[in-house]
This record gives sequence, structure tokens and C-alpha cells, in this order.
Amino acid sequence: MAHVPPPFDPELAVTLKAVNQVMPPALTAEQIGMARRSPALRILADTDPTMGGAFETEDRTVPGPDGAPDISLLICRPTTPSAGRPRPVVYFAHGGGMVLGDNRSGVELPLSWARELDAIVVSVEYRLAPEHPHPASVEDVYAGLLWTAEHAGKLGGDPGRIVTAGTSAGGALTAALGLLLRDREGPRPVGQMLLCAMLDDRNDSPSTHQMAGIGVFDRTANDTAWTALLGERRGRPDVSPYAAPARAEDLTGLPPTFMDVGSADTLRDEVVAFASRLWQSGGVAELHVWPGGFHSFIGFAPEATLSRSARVVQVDWLRRLLAE
Repeated sequence: MAHVPPPFDPELAVTLKAVNQVMPPALTAEQIGMARRSPALRILADTDPTMGGAFETEDRTVPGPDGAPDISLLICRPTTPSAGRPRPVVYFAHGGGMVLGDNRSGVELPLSWARELDAIVVSVEYRLAPEHPHPASVEDVYAGLLWTAEHAGKLGGDPGRIVTAGTSAGGALTAALGLLLRDREGPRPVGQMLLCAMLDDRNDSPSTHQMAGIGVFDRTANDTAWTALLGERRGRPDVSPYAAPARAEDLTGLPPTFMDVGSADTLRDEVVAFASRLWQSGGVAELHVWPGGFHSFIGFAPEATLSRSARVVQVDWLRRLLAE
């Protein structure tokens, strides 16, 4: 069977052509160091976290997992006076294929939500693979969430209205965080947002084959990312669901979940499958598949029509969630 890829949205295709000049679809292990210095990566990281003065920002070092280094949190609080009640908190994990990025990468997206919803954003920096394989990253994200929940009140936030969110690798870590919090009986987020999430280390869905060699973050890049995180364990039957959430046998007891992905994304099918399994488990989930969207298109092309539409839907979901 030929793996014919779906077409890209025409407006996004123009951006993709420019992105591919500095960031080819594939990423090998040998290219990770170069990718960390890529101009394309700076597109996602060179955001003014104050959003033109809408937020006051603070870099806070907090305790990491037991026996591990401290972790860095970027905390962004609205500069406007509070409406009289504690603000909701968006706890964000950045993307980057488990091997790239920091707590400023992609933070423009949750800040755009927070500006409309009068919310606080806490973006966590986690250790990167391959220098720090699983479970370093997810344990860092877990430790940062525990600190955020404990100190939300001091930040002006509501510990009962924390939403966890992440893009790509951050989506994987957000899904894994939901499983950890359930299984360790930790704080319960009011909802979780899994955006173009890396969920399945097996890298063998139809969409991974369709997007081989094209787009952003193709099948080779996905293989590189999971191998960096898991080493020789990648693809084996005993991979932990806290590394690859698609491996979880039980998806009950998770927070209401928002998921979206582009139709021309390597990770499309694993996102759709995870949403279906949430429904089959009796869970609450909302899924959007954006026609012609490539991987992380909202970050690379924030002003594109499809990106603006996606952000509207994301904010609407958050508004409904936080109003409950």
C-alpha cells in the first residue's frame, strides 16, 4: 500500500517551505546538537514572556525529584488587578522531541490563552534526552507540578483550577503526568491539554509512514526522539506508560482532556487513537483534527488562519472548563 500524505493547508505550506530551509523534516541522533542551535528553534523560543507588559515574569528555581537537580520554572502572572478570586493556573510543558527546548519554548501559546482568561502560566524546564533518559523528564515535570499546586495560593492562583498542558513532547509529558498524578494520588488537575502529542514509541501508525520525509518532525525524527528517551527499550513490550502514554492499559480516572493535531502530522493517528480510548474508558475528551496542519503548526505559523481558528477553539474549551 502506498502511503500518500494528506495535503498541507495552502497558507501553512508557504511557512513550511521556509521552515524546512533551516529545519529539515528528519532529525538524527548526530544532528541533535546542531538542532539545539537551529534558527528555527528560536522561532518557538524568542517570545516576549511579558506579552508587551501583560504579564510580570519570574524565573524560580524549585526542588526537583529526590536526589536530582533543582528545576527551573518560568512564572508569568497578569499585571492587571485580580477580579477578586484566585486565578486559574496553566502548567505548561514545552515541546522539542524530548531533546530540544527550554521553559520559554512555545510559551506564547499558553500566554495567549492566559491573556484572555486572566490566568497564571507556569512553564517547567525539564532535563533533556539523551543526556537524561526516562524517567528524568517526567519526574521533573511531576516535581514542578507538586510545587505549583502547593504554592499556587502564594502566586495568586487557585490550586483547585490548575490545567496541565503541553505540545508535542510536552504533550507526552502532560499525558504521563496525568497518569502519575492518578496513580500516586497527587493533586488532580481540573483538565489537561495534549497538543500534537508524542504518545507512542512504536512509531508505526499509518500517519508516521505517510509523513516520512516531509513536514515537520517526520518518522525519522520521531524515532530519534523516542530512542533518545528510551535507548534500546524503544518499541519493546515493557515500555512504561509514564514514558509513552499510549502504552497505558487503563485510561480511567484522568482529567477532562482536550486534544488537537493536524491532519498532516506524523503523530495524527496516535492522538486520534488516544482520544478514542479515553472515550472508551468512560472519560471526557474533546478532539480536533485540523485539516492540512503540520506538526506544531500553531507555533511555527501563529498568524495563519488555521492557527487562529485552533487558538479560538482551545480558549473556548478552557473557558468552559474553568467556568464549571
